Amino acid sequence: MSDHHPSHHVLFDTDGAVFMASRRDPAGCRVGLFGVPYDGTTSFRPGTRFGPAAIREVSQGLETYCPQLDRDLEDLAFADLGAVAIPYGAPEPVVAAVKRAAEAVLAQGLKPLMLGGEHSISSGAVAAVAERHPELVLVQLDAHADLRQEWLGARHSHACAMRRCLEVLPSQRLLQIAIRSGTAEEFHELRGSGRLVAIDAMAAALRPLRGQPLYLTVDLDWFDPAVMPGTGTPEPGGFLWRDFAALVEELRHHRLVAADVVELAPQLDGSGISSVLAAKVVRSLLLVLGG
Repeated sequence: MSDHHPSHHVLFDTDGAVFMASRRDPAGCRVGLFGVPYDGTTSFRPGTRFGPAAIREVSQGLETYCPQLDRDLEDLAFADLGAVAIPYGAPEPVVAAVKRAAEAVLAQGLKPLMLGGEHSISSGAVAAVAERHPELVLVQLDAHADLRQEWLGARHSHACAMRRCLEVLPSQRLLQIAIRSGTAEEFHELRGSGRLVAIDAMAAALRPLRGQPLYLTVDLDWFDPAVMPGTGTPEPGGFLWRDFAALVEELRHHRLVAADVVELAPQLDGSGISSVLAAKVVRSLLLVLGG
């Protein structure tokens, strides 16, 4: 057990697989990957608690080299810190544990990349990163607006993820890219707020933010169910890898300081391709964060 990072051992469970090319020791690393195996508020089909482990396991089937970015994970010093030890049950203690975990990652000089788990966990990580970067801009890829005040009596439901994030985001700057599902009230707010960004306006909307700290939250149901069936609330009319690659192309010119990838429910996709897509998203984000 390391003397240098006692908090690392308190917060993270390091059993199981690691993401390809990662280290366990965060010393000298640039990015800290960690998982949050939680699905306590999933409203339709549960199973996102299995997401982080599935992403790690299938990552071994991908190359470490990314042709788009012309970078290789083998050349990036990044640590897979393991899974946050979370209580079962209500989301509030989980969100608090996620905030502490993200704070520990930041305190070690690492950029956090969180694997979910469901979307309710994001507000904990956003809160920690926003304390470090008060001007933080949040960028959301998602099928759903996630702007409900509460859902089925829960304020920290995954259906409320962006509402809770806005409460901990001092800049109040949120870009919601190509949202395609929500209530009439959510869409009225989206359209009136100027936060809704059409897919073909994505790069133009992001370009003025170059140099500012960005947090990217990727709800995998943003992708079309044809390529991402393994998610709890699939929504037809979504996007393909080339759309994500277009975002990555713009992000390489940005100050991405943290990210998360959430809502993979691997057991809903017997083919395993959903987990592979998620792992490839993680590979791109690792390389952008570490670039």
